[in-house]
This record gives sequence, structure tokens and C-alpha cells, in this order.
Amino acid sequence: MASSDEGLRLATVTIPAPDLRPDTFLRHAEGEERGFWARGDRWVAHRGVAAELRAGDGAGPDRFDRIQRAARAVAANPLVPAGKTRAARARFYGGLSFRDDHVGQGVWSEFPSWLFHLPHFELEGDGTGDAWLRARLLVDPRTSPDVFGRLRRLAESLRAELAARADFAAPAMSASGRATPTNRESWEAAVDASLGAIRDGSISKAVLARTLDVEIEGRIDPVNVVRRLREVNRGSHVFLFEPSPGAALVGAAPETVATLRDGVFHATAVAGSIRRGDTAREQAELAAQLLASDKDRAEQRITLDDMVARLETVAHQIRTDPQPHVLTLARIQHLETEIRASVPADVGVLDLLRLLHPTPAVCGLPRDAALEFLAMEEPFERGWYAGPVGWFDGEGNGAFAPALRTGVSTGSGWRLFAGAGIVDGSVPALEWEETGIKFEPMLDALRGAGAVLDATVSRSAAP
Repeated sequence: MASSDEGLRLATVTIPAPDLRPDTFLRHAEGEERGFWARGDRWVAHRGVAAELRAGDGAGPDRFDRIQRAARAVAANPLVPAGKTRAARARFYGGLSFRDDHVGQGVWSEFPSWLFHLPHFELEGDGTGDAWLRARLLVDPRTSPDVFGRLRRLAESLRAELAARADFAAPAMSASGRATPTNRESWEAAVDASLGAIRDGSISKAVLARTLDVEIEGRIDPVNVVRRLREVNRGSHVFLFEPSPGAALVGAAPETVATLRDGVFHATAVAGSIRRGDTAREQAELAAQLLASDKDRAEQRITLDDMVARLETVAHQIRTDPQPHVLTLARIQHLETEIRASVPADVGVLDLLRLLHPTPAVCGLPRDAALEFLAMEEPFERGWYAGPVGWFDGEGNGAFAPALRTGVSTGSGWRLFAGAGIVDGSVPALEWEETGIKFEPMLDALRGAGAVLDATVSRSAAP
């Protein structure tokens, strides 16, 4: 439904749904637009589209303004149910491409420069077992006098149907797969080119990515992929966004680029990497090695300093950890620093994204020089890889993570992405190993969803 339709106003109804789980909700929505967003015990699943914000010809540096204007047009003057003093907040889910000049084509044909959905149904829950189901529509109140009653009946009908199918599970399946990786020799040559650019002073860091194409003889449901990702990567921001059936972006990002709630900002500066280790002792030894690494601490400091400098233009009371700590994930460990700040009431999460994206953790530094360098050296279209994905509401709150440890469904398979930060002291062979480790969350998730990946896949991603 177009956001510019005159006379339409947003109506939302929320009902308790403690008996509903996100897997059932999403599988029941197969063939619809779907999404899932989780960190720890908190999660949101959504389906259908009440309103869509789409780039169209809106690619370019002003895309954050375009998104804000489109969202205001949809969320302005919502209908308020009788007995309530305010309407439920409208949350838009989706994301943006890494580059602002992106045009959706190829594997990214369903992912334009920016795309957000205000869902028809939204299910939200946490570790307590509570869950809430929302139903919403854009309606003409002159012709929909009983819109809240109609929405409540829709929500209760869906809840009853899903509760009756609580045992609805994914069909048993298996599908063989084979992989086509980035050419190692060419990629390591690009790392050498990055080091040359660092030595001559044109850049101080570049985040160089590579791809792994996994062709699968059969269909893998992205809901099963994101479920496995969440099971194994509890410390990450796990996401699924399927804007049209069969075109899905799935990932597990270790960091937050911008979270804003009622004027309180939070983000994490994450950079520097080492494998996790097979035992608790080895994990601790590797973590100590990471903390003692001058190269990794310098890489992490580049990200932190740039984010803080950009925040200082709009925020106040900026606070950071005095020293980085080690973030331990399922396959890998990183250096992480928490960033918190207060922002004025007229600054929203999209304003902060405009400042912060792309961070040195996903691009490099200086930003413009690193972007130009990557455009020359990466032989593929990043699309939404490393772009901000998440949600925002009509009051400026929101949460966005970079689309990392990610894969995009291509119909006949998946294209996976992984990157490594190249700084002075980087070794091409070691950076290849790091990206190999970063492919593992998605490869494991594909296996958990039924993909039988042969030895060529493991060799293609292996350190």
C-alpha cells in the first residue's frame, strides 16, 4: 500500500499471545513477506505488509531524509482506540544497502537502496514466555467505522489458528550443495594492494570482503536457517528479512551500529579477531593473545575513535569503556568497546545512522577513500552486505546492526559474505583464515536447515 494515499490512517490492535512461537508464526507465513530480529532472549517476527517504504529512484546521499519523510507520511495522525490516550508505536523493519548508489540487480534484485516494511502482523516476545501479537492496517476511517473490532478479530483468528498448529514443524529434508569461493590468489593480491595503499598514506584501513557461493539442489527455508543461527549465536544480532518470497537476507551480526531509545544511544565498536578455541583453556589463551595484540587493538581503536568523533557532532555525555574487552561468539572472538551517549529530542536513529554508516569496522578509513578503494578491488556487488539492518519507529527510536556473517538467497542457492579489516601489519594468509572462520556461522546454519554440504564447501571456506 502506498504511503502517499490520502485520507488513510494507521490502526493497530495488540493482543496477548503467550502460546505462540516465532517459528510457527513465520512458517505459516510462507509465500508472504517475512522478517525476524533477535538479540538474546528478545525477538520480533513479522509478516505481510501494511505499508512499504521503498527506494525507487531514491538512491543517493539523501536517502535517510527520504526514509524519514516516507515514514512520517505513514505514521502521522494514527487512529487511537476508544479508552486509550495514544496509539501503538509503528515500527518499520528492513535496511539499507552498504553504498548509497546501489541499484538492486542480480542476487540483490529484491533489495533496493533502502526498503522497510510496516508489517500487517507482528509477534514480539522475550525469555519470560510472554508474547504479544499486533495487527495493523492503513484504513480510511470514514469507511471503516469498526476497524479496531475487525483488527482484533483478525488477530484472534490468527492466534487461534497458530495455537492449534503449535506442533507445526519444518518438513524433514536434505539437499546437497557445492561451493564456488572467491579466488584466493586474487583476494590475497587485493590484501597486498590494501597494504600498499596504507603504506602510501591514501588509507589507514580497508575492510576487504570475499564471497562464497553455495549452490543447493533443493530449497532451504530461510526460517530454518535463521532458527539455527539463533540457537548457536546467542550473543549476536540475528536477523531475517524476506521482502518477497524466495529472496531472503539472513545473518548474525556481532555488533550494533546504532540503538536509540527515548534519547539514550548505545552502540558497540567491534574489530580485531581471533578464533574461539576448542576448550575453555584454549579460548582464554586466545582471548589473552587478542587483548595483547598491538595490531588488533590499533584496528579496534580506529573504529572507536571514528564513531566517537562523529557522535560528538550531535550527542553529549558520550561514555565509552576505558579498555576493550573480548566478545566471545560461537566461532570467533573480537575486541569490543561499549559506547553510550545522550542525544537531543530532535535527533532520531536514522540521523545517527547517517553519521555513523559505514563505520571503519565495515568499510575502512578515511571513509571516502576506503569506499573508493573497495569499489576498485572487490569484484562483486556488496548490496546490503555490511549495510545497516533493523528497525525504527515513528518517534525516532530504533536498533540497527550491520549485515555481517550474512548470506542472501539467490533462488538456487546462497551467496555468503565475510570480510577482514586490513591495517598495517596484516598478513594476507591470516586474513584469509579470518574470513574462513566468519563463513562458518552461515554454513553451520545451512547445514542445520538441511543442506548437505560436501567437502568442496568446507575446503572453500576453510582457513
